[in-house]
Amino acid sequence: MNKKKLAALLQDVASGRVTVEAAVEALRNLPYEELGFARPDHHRALRQGFPEVIFSQGKTPEQVARIFASLAGAGGPVLATRADGDAYRAVRRTTPEARYHPEARCITLGAPEGGVGLEILVLAAGTADLPVAEEAVVCARAMGHTVTTVYDVGVAGLHRLLAHMGLLAQCRVVVVVAGMEGALPSVVAGLTSRPVVAVPTSVGYGASFNGLAALLTMLNCCAPGVGVMNIDNGYGAAALASAIIRSGRNE
Repeated sequence: MNKKKLAALLQDVASGRVTVEAAVEALRNLPYEELGFARPDHHRALRQGFPEVIFSQGKTPEQVARIFASLAGAGGPVLATRADGDAYRAVRRTTPEARYHPEARCITLGAPEGGVGLEILVLAAGTADLPVAEEAVVCARAMGHTVTTVYDVGVAGLHRLLAHMGLLAQCRVVVVVAGMEGALPSVVAGLTSRPVVAVPTSVGYGASFNGLAALLTMLNCCAPGVGVMNIDNGYGAAALASAIIRSGRNE
């Protein structure tokens, strides 16, 4: 349930096209549904602009499938992150139209209407950062945004980034994904006036401490306008970028 669907339902009740009883049935599982092991929040889209997202890691495939079906039954769209093939196969049994994105480890169903123009630009420092970058891409598209990607533009070869300066001027938000020393967001933020969402990854040798070195670099960024996510949190980057864009639309 989102604002548009709720408004349409109330208008149908007011016009007599839908009975009060039918409207009550449509709203029966608001604000949440009791599944015993989980309580899917069907009011999340009304409060935050996008439905509750399923964090699949640590859940059984059957639990992911039941939550996914619950959210799909509420009208979707549905997004599950950190999902493996077993979770997807379980979801397909109850929601066959769901789609799996293996590199991003996400399962999706439907999406809001897309945005206009280039909304989110996702930059990845290296090919090893692509799983996290793709999570951000898939999640942002599931949230209804237009996304363009530019990969393998890390600071070890800065000329590769400079070849795409036009995109930095066109987009609304830049998501920068980097491991190793994590310097790319500082460079990007110094080249654009757009908000920069930085995502450290756990890519790197021993002293990178599974992404802690990149995280600290990004937190100590000398360029202004950078928001830093947790390590490997591509979904969080997409959610923040989406909130920035929706706030500009007064949604």
